[in-house]
Parts: sequence; C-alpha cells; structure tokens
Amino acid sequence: MDEELIKVIGEVEKEKGLEKDVIIEALEAAMLTAARKRKGLVADLEANFDPETGEVNVIEFKKVVETVENPDLEITLDQALAIEDDPDLQIGDEIGLLIPTEELGRIAAQTAKQVIIQRVREADRDVVFEAFKDRRGELISGTVRRIERGNIMVDLLKAEAILPYREQLPRENVRPGDRIEALVLEVRKEARGSQIVLSRAHPDFVVKLFEREVPEIYEGIVSIKAVAREAATRTKIGVQSRDADVDPVGACVGMKGIRVQAVVNELRGEKIDIVPYSPDPVRFVCSALQPAEVSRVLVDEGERRMEIVVPDDQLSLAIGRRGQNVRLAAEVTGWKLDLHSESKMNERRAIAFESLDRIEGLGELIQQTLYNYGYTSASQVAESEVSALAAIPGIEEERAQQLVEAALTAVASERAERKIRRELARDQASYIYKLYDLAITMPRGEGLDGIPELGAVGRAAVMDSGLCNLAELYVEATEMDLEAFAEAYGWSEGRAWTVAYRAEDAMAERLDVELNRLVDKPDETDFAAAAEEVENEAPAEDAAEAEVGDVDVADDGEAGHASSPEDAETAESEEGA
Repeated sequence: MDEELIKVIGEVEKEKGLEKDVIIEALEAAMLTAARKRKGLVADLEANFDPETGEVNVIEFKKVVETVENPDLEITLDQALAIEDDPDLQIGDEIGLLIPTEELGRIAAQTAKQVIIQRVREADRDVVFEAFKDRRGELISGTVRRIERGNIMVDLLKAEAILPYREQLPRENVRPGDRIEALVLEVRKEARGSQIVLSRAHPDFVVKLFEREVPEIYEGIVSIKAVAREAATRTKIGVQSRDADVDPVGACVGMKGIRVQAVVNELRGEKIDIVPYSPDPVRFVCSALQPAEVSRVLVDEGERRMEIVVPDDQLSLAIGRRGQNVRLAAEVTGWKLDLHSESKMNERRAIAFESLDRIEGLGELIQQTLYNYGYTSASQVAESEVSALAAIPGIEEERAQQLVEAALTAVASERAERKIRRELARDQASYIYKLYDLAITMPRGEGLDGIPELGAVGRAAVMDSGLCNLAELYVEATEMDLEAFAEAYGWSEGRAWTVAYRAEDAMAERLDVELNRLVDKPDETDFAAAAEEVENEAPAEDAAEAEVGDVDVADDGEAGHASSPEDAETAESEEGA
C-alpha cells in the first residue's frame, strides 16, 4: 500500500479545502498524461486510483487478433495468453495490460507532476470562486501580503485578493503585515486562478461601514437612499427613516458623534455630510447644498435641472472648494444644478424684464408669469408656439396669439436699433482712426493757434507737457475728466471746458464729422423706419444676429451672464474698431 500517496492526498485535501475526489481525479489525469507521453496518442489508455493499495494504475487496452496490423491497439492471442493466463481468452476479445510505473520514465513523471499542479490549481480556483462569488458588496478584512506595482495584495487566509491602485484611498500608506478592510468589488474566474478585487474608494464602502456602525440601518429602520463620493475628500449621503420617532441623521451621527467618527477614522479623515432624504426634489437639493442657505429654486422638470439662488455671501460656500459641494449635491440628488447669487439673478431679471417690456400691451402680471415660465426675452416669446403660451395659466389662446404678434414687432424694433447702433459704431471707429492718424501725422504746434483761449502761455504749457498738436490736445481732453484736465494745466474748470470745446470744433472741421450724431440716440421715427427696413431684409441676416436678453447659464456653478442692448453696442463698437 502506498501510504505516502494517501497521506499527501489527505494533506492537500485539508490545506486547500479540496474534495478528495477532485485530488484523485487530478492524479489519474496526471498519470494518464504521462502514459500518453510514453505510449503515444493512439493508444487506448485508462488510469484508475486504487484506494486499497493507494496506487494509480494505468491500463492499456488492446484487441486480441490473429495477425497484428496496429501494435498500439492490437495483440496476438499467444502474446495475450503469455501475459494473462485466461483459458477463455479468444480472438476478438479485449485485454487490459497494466503499465508499470517504472516504464513511464523521468520525463513522463515530470509531466505528471505539472498536470497535478495545474489540476489542483484549477480546483483551488473553483473553490475560491464558489466561496466568494456570493460575497460581492460585503466588507472583508485581511492582511497586506505584498505590494506589486502599486497594487496591494491582501491575504484572506484561504485566498488572495487584490486592491488595485485606482480603488485605494489617495495618499493612504500601508505596509506588509498591516490589517486592512475593504469592499469585495468583484470576483472573477481567470486562467491563472480566481481574482478577488477589493475597493476602498467605492461609494458602497461607506454605505457598508455605516451599516456596521449604525444598528438602525442594519435593522432596516433607517435606510441610505443616495450616496455621492469623492474618495479621501468628501462624501454626501441621503438618509431616510421609516419610523417617525427615529431621526435618521441623528442615528447615523450617534451620541457625541461616535458612530460617524468611527467611519471617518476608517476613511482616514474623509469628510462626511449626512443629509435628510426627501421625496420632494427641491427640499432634498436644499438639504444637499448645506451648509449653504438657499433663497429660492427654479425647477425645470423636463431637463431635470434646477437653478439655485443663494445670498451673495453664500455663493462660494454653496459651490465649495473647486466646485466640490455643488458637484456632490448634484450627484447625490440626480439633478443638474446651476448656482446663482441673488445680485446676478436680480441683474438677469432686470435684463429680461427690459426685453419683455418692449412687447406692447404686456402687463406686469403677465410679464412676471412669462418670466416664471422661463421666457426671458421678447425673441423667446416671438419664437414660441401659440399653443405653448396658451398652456400657461392665465393666458388664453387669443391672448397668446396677440402676444406672439406683439413680440414679433418688438423683435423687429430691437434688430433695427442694433442695426443703427452698428452703423454708428462703424462711423465712430472711422472717426477714431482718423483722429489718431492726425495726432501722429500733424506737424508740431499745428492747430493750437486756432484756440485763442489757450494764449501763448497756454500753448507753451501744452507743448511742454508733450502734446504736440491740436489732435493730441483733443484726445487728452476727451480721455480726462474736466477737473483733472483743468488741474493738469492750472486752469479754471471754465477755461478747461472752453479749450476742450474749441478743440472739438476745430477737429470737427478738419474731419468733417458731426460729433453730436455719434453720441445722440436716434429718435423713434428713425427706429420705425429702420424696423420696416429690417422686416424686408433677408432672413440670413436675422439669423446671424444674437438675440437680445438671452441668458447663458454657466455649467460650473457660477452665475450666468446676460447680454443687454448696451453690451451689444459695446461689442459691436469693439468689432468695428
């Protein structure tokens, strides 16, 4: 009896946790592979473990024939009788020949060893997979065995797990031998063995820690409805209680904060915001933005977007460091959030009302209603469907049709005004270009004699200050305020105004430009004529022009920026220049 082999089988069974049949099957496969190495692939072989002797017997089957044509599969009757003394043996029977282990040789034995190792490894992989496949999402602890290329290999006694670098807490230092706790993220069956993937950065890791520390969560009285996490920095969780007598936030915090502090310690100081969950999305969002206070909320349910208005001194608090607070609040609530300060929202509202006010016959109540429903400019009303406006409470279909027609007229007037301003800007740009060109090319002292109020002393003072001619004097007079201009040359404000006025007249004569036309607003008759002209222009020009009063809400949490007619004038002036 091969007691040593039986002992080895018992040790492997105990150490690896493998079934005895699995080990025996591996031994039989190993011996069969070794025999095929010796006898070839054609031979009909079979391996059997004998539990009484503790040996693996390899048997070669051959057919008894009269004349052998295939030695690997056939044997003569005389040869068969010489091996096995069986008087009933006859041609056509099959005989099993025991192959002595010594015949297999050293190479075959080495092959058998490799097969045994491979089969045991495969069986071990299956055992590990079966043991851990149902433990996904559970907390597990182990000992750090080694660190390979940033990945931490964790010893789980009967298995080895990997904590990838991406699933570790940033700046967390561990050494071999340290105890570590993590979430079972994934269990995979791979060719080289089952791989158990752990995580300490996953949001569910925080959830499981709270389940362990808070009995109310484990018992189902308090539930964690939502969680958002940026590992190692901050986590927000929304909690809800099924029992009105149990405060979900207080239950998670614990007496003197002992429960939440245990979680924070395991997360190496990560900040945790525990907020009450509410089925009302507005209430939940306001809670999620804590500690910032919220003034009001505008909701767009179709886009799942909210515009949050906060006091000016609360904006930076609501946004958080590098936008973290609003980013986590958006993630935990599942809504897109745009933050605005009250001053910016008031500015935006004023711009919107200025544009809506251009619509003839629009009362304050309807104006406020349109603004509440997202209409911030006359152009939006003009482009709206009558049915969409009629769906707003307080606006009937006939009234909606009137609003669209009035808005179209207002938009035409706006575009006409922009067209006139654009032409004025081009004239002004041309004037400025000529003015600076004269300042450079005009000879020294030229034009100063045309201002008698300067006098000889004044002309000398002007030229001594570096101003060489009339054009340069006029440029300085227009760029400085009257008090500073008078103080620069020791004049009274009256004399300074007269000099500036004379310089303006002299430059107007030289440039042949009516300066008053460049600064005065055209009267209403000009707009009416221009509006009629704009209506007849090609639609392509209309499409190319930006709509007045459209609001661009920034996605990064900062207040949006609005474009007003004054902004359009400035932009067009810069474009012309």
